[in-house]
Amino acid sequence: MLAMAVPLRLSWAWGHKPLPTIFRHFHGKFNLKASTSSDDLVSLSLPQNSPFSGLEDVLLSFISGKKRATEVAHSVWRRVVQEGDTVIDTTCGNGHDTLAMLKMVADESGKGSVYGMVIQEVALQKTSSLLEESVSLKEKELVKLFSKCHSKMREILPDTCVRLVAFNLGYLPGGDKTIITESGTTLKALEVAKDILLPGGLISLVVYVGHPGGWEELQIVRHFVSRLSVEKWICCEYQSSNRSMSPILVFLFKRC
Repeated sequence: MLAMAVPLRLSWAWGHKPLPTIFRHFHGKFNLKASTSSDDLVSLSLPQNSPFSGLEDVLLSFISGKKRATEVAHSVWRRVVQEGDTVIDTTCGNGHDTLAMLKMVADESGKGSVYGMVIQEVALQKTSSLLEESVSLKEKELVKLFSKCHSKMREILPDTCVRLVAFNLGYLPGGDKTIITESGTTLKALEVAKDILLPGGLISLVVYVGHPGGWEELQIVRHFVSRLSVEKWICCEYQSSNRSMSPILVFLFKRC
């Protein structure tokens, strides 16, 4: 078990009050200890067999606003994804997540695969352009892009399981803010992701809540997570409680 020290002043109080928001939705074994030092710290211990162990400083940087949600998500992905894996970017956006995934799965054998989905043609074009600028033609051939809703991911996959399914829930950065992911299709997508995920795989969500419908979609995600078996899943949510409009990270790790 590894320990993480978190200043209480970040976003919560200790004592008889509820657990910190970032830990309330954690499904798995962990320890919280109160410190009596003048620094007034809480110590968090995470299971070493989870993809979160060793990333305590990274997670703290997100909570304190020093790292972006996507940066932290990529750090967690690297603990799970291996060369040659098949992964899915269910909401391509501007292509940065797709590119990060490609760098993780690409190997000389050409076995890795990245499936990218998004309903907006402009997002597909941006993702394709970023890949053309950033990787070789051989690497780009490992990526397959589809103009489809994330709830349709089973339709684009061959008969295979995947190591990572990633969601960025909200609207396209720099795009039309009225076109957003929706609770109903997101729930369908999560149900599919749960079924196609390999043991030892990860469902990763960055949930943006600063737009109409954002909080409702988060509640759907939380309801889905609450029904996952503790014996089969390690589930964790991270957020900064005093920055109510900041994105929320949710990681669902399927035990081996």
